[in-house]
Amino acid sequence: MDAIALTDVSFAVDQVALQARLHVQPDSADAAELARLVQEAQDVARPKALYRLAYIEAKDEDGVVIDGVRFTSRVLRVNLDSTHRVFAYTATCGTELDTWAHSLGDVLFAFWAEAIKEAALGAAIKALNADMTERYQPGKTSSMAPGSLVDWPLAQQRPLFELLGNAEQAVGVHLTASCLMVPNKSISGLRFPTEASFESCQLCPRPDCPNRRARYDADLYERKYKQA
Repeated sequence: MDAIALTDVSFAVDQVALQARLHVQPDSADAAELARLVQEAQDVARPKALYRLAYIEAKDEDGVVIDGVRFTSRVLRVNLDSTHRVFAYTATCGTELDTWAHSLGDVLFAFWAEAIKEAALGAAIKALNADMTERYQPGKTSSMAPGSLVDWPLAQQRPLFELLGNAEQAVGVHLTASCLMVPNKSISGLRFPTEASFESCQLCPRPDCPNRRARYDADLYERKYKQA
């Protein structure tokens, strides 16, 4: 299946929520500066997303082959046990907004710009999920992202981007030599149909994670994922 690029994503910043997040007082001089930056950002921002439907061709003890590309992860392998298809994806704030943010010389403005970029990424994710649901109606799904677990390290970005095709040409996202994504406010992963909810956080013992979406389950790996 060809990848689907979403390049016309609407983006409007909720300035009240942004002010609250950044601890900027309404009607202050900082609020006026933030509003100016938001307007600049909205004028240039082009959030984007790319995804494709792919099929699982083979499974072994510690990995899967998806459309000819091998992924190594015992957790991924078990999570895909009851499905035959996945959605590879990436979403990004966009190179246009990233370039704008890097042009800001003021340290505070640059900090604010990162929050605006996160909002743009959120718009891209929302568009991605809506388009995927409308086109494919996958039902209940979960996702895994390379680098989220020791079992599936960041280096697995390489086969993921191989599966996606030319993500840089399509939506401007590329990998560094260390497999970090550029622009930095980008995400990637595999989304798959599942009846049992899964979050990588369930297997991650990192304390005080600001992005935690589920409680760490210390026994889950032994119960579900450890090889017999």
